[in-house]
Amino acid sequence: MENRGNKASFWAAAISLAATFVASATPIPLYGTYQRVDGISYLGLSLSSVVYFVGAVTALLVFGRLSNHLGRRPVSIAAVILAAMASISFLQLHDATPLLVGRFLQGLACGLASTALAAWIVDCAHSVPQWLAPAVISCGPMTGLTIGGIVSGVLVEYGPIPRQLPFYLVLVLLLICVVLIMRSNETMPSAPGAIGSLKPRMGLPANAKKFFPVAAVTFISTWALGGFFQAFGPAMAHEQLHTSNAIAAALVFASIMAPSTIGASIAGKMKATNAQFYGMLSFAVFVGGLLLALQLGTLVLFLITSVLAGIAQGMVLTGSIQTMVANLQPKERANVLSVIYVTSYTGAAIPTLIAGQMSENHSLLQVACGYGVLALFGAITVIFSRKYQQREFQQCGLQG
Repeated sequence: MENRGNKASFWAAAISLAATFVASATPIPLYGTYQRVDGISYLGLSLSSVVYFVGAVTALLVFGRLSNHLGRRPVSIAAVILAAMASISFLQLHDATPLLVGRFLQGLACGLASTALAAWIVDCAHSVPQWLAPAVISCGPMTGLTIGGIVSGVLVEYGPIPRQLPFYLVLVLLLICVVLIMRSNETMPSAPGAIGSLKPRMGLPANAKKFFPVAAVTFISTWALGGFFQAFGPAMAHEQLHTSNAIAAALVFASIMAPSTIGASIAGKMKATNAQFYGMLSFAVFVGGLLLALQLGTLVLFLITSVLAGIAQGMVLTGSIQTMVANLQPKERANVLSVIYVTSYTGAAIPTLIAGQMSENHSLLQVACGYGVLALFGAITVIFSRKYQQREFQQCGLQG
């Protein structure tokens, strides 16, 4: 009976994690509207992504261990409520201020979800197949971003009140998540030290620390490209691929996010270090294909190479996360996940900020080439560190 309850809790946490990211992707297909109708510049759009990442990193650094003391349930509910507050801020958006406020709140929500809900998922991982928890943690956000982007794009293009309806639906989804969370088993009883836990700490246990440098390079290389797609997906669709359709813009954004789940399932059947290695090499190759498609202005080629890059991204993220979270103690999980996501969000925020500045004087293709360099650096890193990674993983008593 307890295992059945933990399995239900696993799926409640997984759905809520994805839903938080569904909410964060919902405004992205409207970026073209915000630009054309409300006059928000490319710099403003890129700043909206930067404040999103800043919110996420703030939540991870300050509140990342709070669920170890207050429990998984209340912190998870707080994450969902923040996502709802952000959605409300988008309902009457006509200039950059509510966009920036809403995106910051979404960042806070996703940062909290990335620790409390992700740690809850790991807590209940014994009730599901071994590969599933790392796959959900690595690709649940990507899946949520995909669903949110595509559904919002369809509603923006064909639905009534396109600037409000997507957010009304998100609010209903988040309410359902609150109900699911309330009915789930608490896996981390309350404990003293909540105030002390707010002091930012970035320490890692010894096993996770061994694998962090290489994992960090892969997190940054892959998440940076996701940040570019968030900020400039609609612009790429319009300027480089010659379409202003909101669904096409959503597909451009989703094409890099959705396939990561496929990559995660592939990685689940591989050794973690092999998934990291082959995933990163493949990612670098397919990012090169993306740049070629942008140069040619071919939407079909772009979507194909983007899907392949997304599959590779899922492989490398799942493999890298598995190297760091294997054999952790329950109290260590939230902190390690905080470090993983702080690294990932920071790795996305800084290139996005640079890209926003460069977009004032350079074409989007020129800006995108910088992300190709990052992917190449990631590939070179995993090539030169492969033997070390495999040896250390085996010495930890794991099948690496």
